Amino acid sequence: MLLASESDRGRRLDIFLAERLPSLSRSRIQQLIHQGKAGIEGLAAAETIKTGYWLRGGERVWVVIEPPAPLRAYPEPIPLEILYEDDDIVAVNKPAGMVVHIGAGVRSGTLVNALLHHMRSLSQVGGELRPGIVHRIDRNTSGALLVAKNDFAHRQLAARFAGRDVEKEYIALVHGSPAGEQGEIASPISRDPVRRTRMTTGRRPGPGVRAALTRYRVLRRFRGFTLLAVQILTGRTHQVRVHLSSLGHPVVGDTLYGAPGKLPAELFRLASGPSAPLEIPGVRQASRGKQKRVEQATEDLLPTLNRNFLHAARIRFPHPRTGEVVEVRAPLPSELEEFLARLIPVK
Repeated sequence: MLLASESDRGRRLDIFLAERLPSLSRSRIQQLIHQGKAGIEGLAAAETIKTGYWLRGGERVWVVIEPPAPLRAYPEPIPLEILYEDDDIVAVNKPAGMVVHIGAGVRSGTLVNALLHHMRSLSQVGGELRPGIVHRIDRNTSGALLVAKNDFAHRQLAARFAGRDVEKEYIALVHGSPAGEQGEIASPISRDPVRRTRMTTGRRPGPGVRAALTRYRVLRRFRGFTLLAVQILTGRTHQVRVHLSSLGHPVVGDTLYGAPGKLPAELFRLASGPSAPLEIPGVRQASRGKQKRVEQATEDLLPTLNRNFLHAARIRFPHPRTGEVVEVRAPLPSELEEFLARLIPVK
């Protein structure tokens, strides 16, 4: 029970509750009011059902907050592309759009749900909600991801990641044309103090500010875009995305870090017939069949990309049991190949 003071006179009920209960979002509070789970003592629910109810001061405000249902990870028959597997580890090709493990707001359809269906055993080091998960890839990023089948493999892999003995290379298409054929970004990364879903660079060393190192090299240049091979030597949240954005070259499709939502038609060509496939040096490509000849695109025939153009193409690591070096490559997804085929190369 909350008491509205005289200073709260004229304040809206939902705003009052949002200030008193900062752990709840405004939309959640409005939902509680509409469901009759929050109101004014002595008044019928119908009188307070509107979130625009204005307090007069002195009211006793009640709210019922039910504990959330406990999170559980259940097997789901979701297809998995296996890139490598033995008795200790499995490497999968995570598709874009899939979250790695369940959490707040995501209770199904994750990689963990798929793994529980396909694998007989997974490590339990990460707990019930993250079985086998040693590292992660962002939801809208695709590519190779290692999973531990037992606790020994999990601890060994975790130590290799911590010791920077794991090489991870991404393929990224960015806006613009970075200077030079290769480069290095060493800006520390921290959470954005205003937009908490973002990371940021440029803050001085301090609590929550972590060192990060990214190297990149140019694979191919196009009109308005550049294809990069990106190697991360640290594993910070959104590292590739925030580092490339800090250069002024955000990843295509990554509107969270400054990529435009609309792309101009003059940067693309219009598919019209067969042609030779676009070859990318050092990149495993899924389709080797004929692609399409392209001419200048028009506004209504622009290619769409409902994801970030970021793909974990290669991971190289010492095997957790034998120590032998294992390299796993994930082919570039067809939607990324098709997008590249519409670009205009720059010689």
